[in-house]
Amino acid sequence: MDRMMELVNVEIENKIAKISLNNGKVNAISHQVIEELNAALDQAEEAKAVVILSGKEGILSGGYDLKTMQKSMTDAMALVTEGSKFTRRMMSFPFPIIVACTGHAVAKGGFILLSADYRIGVEGPFKIGLNEVAIGMTMHHAGIEMARNRMPANYFNRSVMNAEMFSPEDAIKAGFLDQIVAPEQLMATAEQIATQMKTLNMRAHHGTKIKARQAYLEIMDKAIETDSTGSL
Repeated sequence: MDRMMELVNVEIENKIAKISLNNGKVNAISHQVIEELNAALDQAEEAKAVVILSGKEGILSGGYDLKTMQKSMTDAMALVTEGSKFTRRMMSFPFPIIVACTGHAVAKGGFILLSADYRIGVEGPFKIGLNEVAIGMTMHHAGIEMARNRMPANYFNRSVMNAEMFSPEDAIKAGFLDQIVAPEQLMATAEQIATQMKTLNMRAHHGTKIKARQAYLEIMDKAIETDSTGSL
């Protein structure tokens, strides 16, 4: 089952849903991208499929759409809120989500990594991290909580407050990735892990995921609500 949207492609076969982003040079996250990503997850959930989310060659995503972010604070916070709701959905999705990180992952690209069940990166001169503070944005509450939930304390400070960017190798230590492979091995590795994950009892997987992340999900809900009327 293949369904083409404008900025997101979905291929579902044998209980594996391959979802890929394709929005310009940096795979910017816009309202339309979030809407299509949610539609893609709807299709995966309906098919009871393990998800592999990927970008294009060299980049997963460079973050939110700058045109929207620079329009006004209201527009920026509306986009950030929708993006946070999407990554919160990732963290509570009924089926495993693997991110195949095709290269750079910056700002919202990094948060997508922090919200997946398993993350595979590629070797190469790529940068992964949260650059909000470096470009003049005070980190939003939901972003802080996403980072706090997955990153060791020393890397949390270096990433969130100092906007440090990491190589793929260091991104494993920082909590953004679980393993790295050669670029030509990325999708085959992701499919291998997805095939292994298909053997899980999905009722038990989802039930355990919600139990393990319950406190975090409650914190995220409060953070998203606070951000919706806040500023950057």
